[in-house]
Amino acid sequence: MFGPTPTSYFLTAGSGEASTELNAFDSALLDAGVGDTNLIKMSSILPPGAKEIQRLALKKGSFIPLAYGERSSDFPGLQISAAVAVGIPEDPLEAGLIMEFSHEGDPESCEKIARNMVKEGMEVIRNRKILEIKSISATINVTRVGAVFAAVVLCP
Repeated sequence: MFGPTPTSYFLTAGSGEASTELNAFDSALLDAGVGDTNLIKMSSILPPGAKEIQRLALKKGSFIPLAYGERSSDFPGLQISAAVAVGIPEDPLEAGLIMEFSHEGDPESCEKIARNMVKEGMEVIRNRKILEIKSISATINVTRVGAVFAAVVLCP
């Protein structure tokens, strides 16, 4: 084991605009409350028994494990969206599943696709019954260069 298994998580999302894609992404991270941290992108497994908590103020410079979806665009007038969904299994001894999705379009359909991906991954691929699916999304109508970001942040 490389570190403690996370015992809690929270969902967060943000959007931002700037003059470049990287700056727009940074703005979206700040909007989501994770901009002054070092993100560690992980594969999409929620540890067994992890509990949802309210979004935390994260220590600046800390290493933060998370699963996320993101998208950026420099096409004015385009709507972009990103979403994450997390499947909570009925059996608390089983792992949950996080899915990420982004597209050019509205946040409702983006979230729906992420939720359907969780459903397939849990019920069909893993043969696990779902207790609940939680999701969050971010959207922006691009004016200069826009970015959206949605994440499940894992906490010790």
